[in-house]
Amino acid sequence: MPHTPLSRSTTRRGLAAAALALAATAAHTATPAELLAGYTTQAGSPAQAARGQAFFSTTHGRAWSCASCHGATPTQAGKHAGTGKPIQPLAPAFNPERFSDPAKVEKWFRRNCNDVAGRECTASEKADVLAWLTTLKP
Repeated sequence: MPHTPLSRSTTRRGLAAAALALAATAAHTATPAELLAGYTTQAGSPAQAARGQAFFSTTHGRAWSCASCHGATPTQAGKHAGTGKPIQPLAPAFNPERFSDPAKVEKWFRRNCNDVAGRECTASEKADVLAWLTTLKP
């Protein structure tokens, strides 16, 4: 089948539509339960809060664990282990902004997993940690 080049206006419309779709996705708000369901689906197995707490609390070949900055029980403000910068509570019940923006959640999982584990976390690890965090209540 021969390739037919797209006109500039068709290409612009396609790019504009893609940009709008991306903006709509980025602006999407979610609940921790929705994110947890997504990670669980990606993982293909149920999340385990106990496994999430263990992942959060231990080191994974690097100097820091999640708890190094967020605290052993992340229901209060923490402090970045390297910079000393304050970090708002991680548990969603103590900070409703947490786990409400899928793009930010992915950004921070990517950065923090790299700091803690030297790699991106798996969907199963994300699900487990989020499952544990959602058990923490006032």
